[in-house]
Amino acid sequence: MPDRAPQPVDRQLPTDEARDLISLVRDIAQREIAPKAAEEEDAGRFPREVFTLLSESGLLGLPYDSEYGGGDQPYEVYLQVLEELASARLTVGLGVSVHTLASYALAAYGTKEQQVEHLPAMLGGGLLGAYCLSEPSSGSDAASLRTKAVREGDDWVITGTKAWITHGGIADFYTVMARTGEEGPRGITAFLVPGDAEGLSAAAPEKKMGMKGSPTAQVHFDGVRVADERRIGDEGQGFAIALSALDSGRLGIAACAIGVAQAALDEAVAYATERRQFGKPIGDFQGLRFMLADMATQIEAGRALYLAAARLRDAKRPFAKQAAMAKLHCTDAAMKVTTDAVQILGGYGYTADFPAERYMREAKVLQIVEGTNQIQRMVIARHLAGPEGRR
Repeated sequence: MPDRAPQPVDRQLPTDEARDLISLVRDIAQREIAPKAAEEEDAGRFPREVFTLLSESGLLGLPYDSEYGGGDQPYEVYLQVLEELASARLTVGLGVSVHTLASYALAAYGTKEQQVEHLPAMLGGGLLGAYCLSEPSSGSDAASLRTKAVREGDDWVITGTKAWITHGGIADFYTVMARTGEEGPRGITAFLVPGDAEGLSAAAPEKKMGMKGSPTAQVHFDGVRVADERRIGDEGQGFAIALSALDSGRLGIAACAIGVAQAALDEAVAYATERRQFGKPIGDFQGLRFMLADMATQIEAGRALYLAAARLRDAKRPFAKQAAMAKLHCTDAAMKVTTDAVQILGGYGYTADFPAERYMREAKVLQIVEGTNQIQRMVIARHLAGPEGRR
């Protein structure tokens, strides 16, 4: 059955413009995204036309400078847009988050000339981005990546394979981290690579348990030649750029997780109200009511946590610890909430006739992407107690 229309979240938004923006996003989500979500996910279909619509509506560059086609929106607002989109369909919400992540390096570290040349098309010109850091042999240990970029005159030649790339094979541009120097984090440089570059190809998409409409694939670089003008930042600065991007990207994952959890809660509440057993709605039974209360509390706590981190970012204050906390809590909460939603629906929750099982499958990946939750705990602990082994 199609996903239910979500219950509007009572949001605290800083401006009338932000309230209008959320209304626009809800309208697009309910008209263009949610009605097709179940069918298209089951078929493994990527909704490129939705991303074209989002770009035309100014929703693919929200946190970036309007001088280059962005929306000048604070992260506090941008993340709530992501939540609304993910509540309608995670493939879309996460896709916008990944596109924003892929645009970050150029927006934050590019030269003025690079930004003028590339950002307008990236932020509002219909292009779709991908972020290439992980490799088959370097996931959590990203600083050990092996993809190489070798200088040849005014060009760089990139050779290697990236793994687990969202939008792999369909992206119009790739932000790529490649080794240009010594082993370890100081030998990595960032590049902006066109999606149609000669020598760039993608493997068949991975067969995943969830998010089947979002292509995830290995991307191969077979002597891909990139002009030095497409190098982002200084040589050897790429890993610092990657980590900075991930701090913001983790907030995007947190917001998407709360969106999925909210959709699961809405489904569970509606079902508990309609389903009758022993002569009354099952939502009248205390055990089930307590489950719903716990689910709602976890969602509200997660939303408050990611917004608190976003407000620190907007104030240009350190937020890496809070971003890791938000990603950890929100994705764990999404896993718990979606699992409980399946339980509340009982046997129906285990069938594809209702969206609860899809929400549960989708929630799982959010505990893994952009730093597993074990990595988030390491980041948080490092901020609290310093590097491991400190004397």
